[in-house]
Amino acid sequence: MTRPSSTASACLAAALLTSAATLTPVQAQPGPELSIPAGFVHLTDIEQTIPLDVRYHGSNNFLGRPVRGYHAPTCILTLPAAQRLRDIQRELRPSGLSLKVFDCYRPQQAVDDFIAWAKDPADQKAKAAFYPNVPKDQLFARGFIAERSGHSRGSTVDLTLTALPPLRLPETAAAAPVARPTRGALLPDGEVDMGTPFDLFDVQSHTDNPDLPEEVRHNRKFLETLMLKHGFTGVQEEWWHFTLLDEPYPDTYFNFPVR
Repeated sequence: MTRPSSTASACLAAALLTSAATLTPVQAQPGPELSIPAGFVHLTDIEQTIPLDVRYHGSNNFLGRPVRGYHAPTCILTLPAAQRLRDIQRELRPSGLSLKVFDCYRPQQAVDDFIAWAKDPADQKAKAAFYPNVPKDQLFARGFIAERSGHSRGSTVDLTLTALPPLRLPETAAAAPVARPTRGALLPDGEVDMGTPFDLFDVQSHTDNPDLPEEVRHNRKFLETLMLKHGFTGVQEEWWHFTLLDEPYPDTYFNFPVR
């Protein structure tokens, strides 16, 4: 996906940091010629080989529809977070693996959309796929939906591992087999088996769930260790969720759209 060319020559001054006590979201409102504030980048400007599957731009998510604020299927991050993902990708590629990104920066308006959806008991069209074992009215209490998201600070990313496509070599050349550090068979889409899909609201998604097959636990630990090595920390509830430890805006919640 190619972002609009106008963003290459324009930027917006970074929004002022808010008080950690109030946690009021910053209302960054770029004009039509601007996409993102200074200090943020499109991941594809830093690393082009990481595939993007931005779920909230489409309907394959727990709302079952596009989420407010996602105007393009792109990944926006703070510059240091994007640079760390580039470094991880470079480490992974020789082993036949790649990162695959589901969500990056998330505007506060998208979080507000989640909240409004969670409070509507009639809208449960995606329940079977994303929260089959959790009553919708318990999503807040169980920590699956919150009024603030680390994604809105710009240094949090949801991702998994996937196999690199095979190299196209001349017929006379033979590719040496690559021993992937993950275990078990790949999923039909080429992703590494992590035991659950992205955004499944269930205890099976807990990073250290002991009831999962050994191969799955190994794969999750491999991803967690790799991300920690490069300065990201995960959360217990979601194996796919990682935040840069030294994030540049730890108390600022941005609200510019993803485009």
